[in-house]
Amino acid sequence: QVQLVESGGGVAQPGGSLRLSCAASGFTFSIWAMSWTRQAPGKGLEWVSGISINGKVTQYADSVKDRFTISRDNAKNTLYLQMNNLKPEDTGLYYCTKSFDALGLRGQGTQVTVSS
Repeated sequence: QVQLVESGGGVAQPGGSLRLSCAASGFTFSIWAMSWTRQAPGKGLEWVSGISINGKVTQYADSVKDRFTISRDNAKNTLYLQMNNLKPEDTGLYYCTKSFDALGLRGQGTQVTVSS
């Protein structure tokens, strides 16, 4: 049974940082490209960032480029998203996604709220 469990969300001030983690199980994590997607209140799903199976290829949405960093540890079956210089528009539910694009299986999500 595939499981994706996100953690690390919370409340941050503008300009602050958070690090999200996603613990994957039930499939061979190391052969799947992964991504993070998010959904802001009242808005649709937005792709945030994707990473290749070995971590050498990463891509970012223009809205988070140069602020967010995606990474993975295949030995730990874990996906990460380091979020720096957070903005109020980064508020939303963040999902770990089992694909490079936004179309794969998602976890339950972790809430990120950026507010002063």
